Amino acid sequence: MAYNSLREFLNALEKNGQLLRISEPVLPEPDIASAACAGTKLGDQSPALFFENIKGYKTAKIAMNVHASWPNHALAIGMAKDTPLKEQFFEFVKRYQTYPGKIERRADAPWKEVVVDKDINLYDLMPLLRLNQGDGGFYIDKSTVVSRDLNDWDNIDTQNCGMYRLEVKGRNRIGIQPIPEHDIAIHLARAEEQGKDLPVAICLGNDPLMSIVSGMPILYDQSEYKMAGALQGEPYRITPTELTGLDAPWGSEFVLEGKIKSRVREAEGPFGEFTGHYSGARNMPVIEIERVSHRKNPIFEHLYIGMPWTEIDYLLGINTGAPLYVQLKENFPEIVSVNALYTHGLVVIVSTKRRFGGFGKAVGLRVFSTPHGMGYAKVVIVVDETVDPYNLPQVMWALSTKFNPQFDLVVVPGMSVLSLDPGSDPEGMTYKMVIDATTPKAPENHGHYSQELRDPAGTQQWIDTIRGMVASTAKQGGSK
Repeated sequence: MAYNSLREFLNALEKNGQLLRISEPVLPEPDIASAACAGTKLGDQSPALFFENIKGYKTAKIAMNVHASWPNHALAIGMAKDTPLKEQFFEFVKRYQTYPGKIERRADAPWKEVVVDKDINLYDLMPLLRLNQGDGGFYIDKSTVVSRDLNDWDNIDTQNCGMYRLEVKGRNRIGIQPIPEHDIAIHLARAEEQGKDLPVAICLGNDPLMSIVSGMPILYDQSEYKMAGALQGEPYRITPTELTGLDAPWGSEFVLEGKIKSRVREAEGPFGEFTGHYSGARNMPVIEIERVSHRKNPIFEHLYIGMPWTEIDYLLGINTGAPLYVQLKENFPEIVSVNALYTHGLVVIVSTKRRFGGFGKAVGLRVFSTPHGMGYAKVVIVVDETVDPYNLPQVMWALSTKFNPQFDLVVVPGMSVLSLDPGSDPEGMTYKMVIDATTPKAPENHGHYSQELRDPAGTQQWIDTIRGMVASTAKQGGSK
């Protein structure tokens, strides 16, 4: 099913036992971030958290960990909460390949209920808090930022919806970090070439699919809204904004309209990032907010980021691997599966069949030139089609037995990587590496792999039988 708003999805999570309402009074700091961090440490089945009683606020409510488990991710894409990860991946790929989906323009967006266009004070309008104690300020980090190319304004396909960290720097002033690999950086560069400000709409508290597509490494001329329509199998609702004319998700809780000021840079950061490290302060562009629209009693949604795994690793895992899979498979039909779950795809694992010697290395090198690979993929591990890239024991077995550094290691210097990578040197540059852990194929002839073991006949049937017996036993025990 499709969810048209965050509220619809929170209700669905609650009905499926995947949301905890916390009604006891909590402090904005450190309680909310600490609870979100704790939730992800409970494992990959943990629920979303909904804080209803925040000290210092009368009506504020904050949702955390909305996507922070595989059951929640499954529900977000309209699947049963117990859907296995691998099944979620291939269903996501199947829908991705139906792009473009349809969009539906509507004028009755609920975020139009309250409008503030004078004396804007974001500190009053939102329950802002620091997510980690070393953060340089209050951050908004789970929004969809909408922008367009001033040279191609009427083209919805190049309108970008991206998720970027936003530091609230004043009553109506926000710092944004558009790294060069992001599409919004292209829009900003083209605006600044003309000495013009870039209009943006910051949409916060979105339906779950919008958060997923906002973080997807899709092509520049692919519309996130049409991708959302493809993924949910029905038209995606959007509403034009009043000030900028940009399209916003119909079901957002907040829509902030403003402009990125041309050629203005101010210190932004530090911020606790998905790499598990603080990023330092940098000079970054600034947005001036000129209009705020929001629902009555809006829900503020936050994303705790820290030492992996946190919500971002669930949110940006499958939606990174699926585009990589499709893009690689266009060049190499032999590709079987792609796993880009780890630290937003700084490590990518690819399983593939092989046509000839060195094939695995060619696949690995191709990853580096994909939209995601250019800014992220730093280590690519390539394994045989018989190795499940989502099964780390199998991947480690392949590394242990198939990989010989003398023959199977490719190191490429002087490659681009996002500046947030703490291992980059200088910032934004790195060496990248392909580890070919596939079985050598002629004319490669190193190693001795002619007698690889296989599972005994009937193993899969026994897996199904034992799994059924375990489930039956657990059900009987729970009914006593």
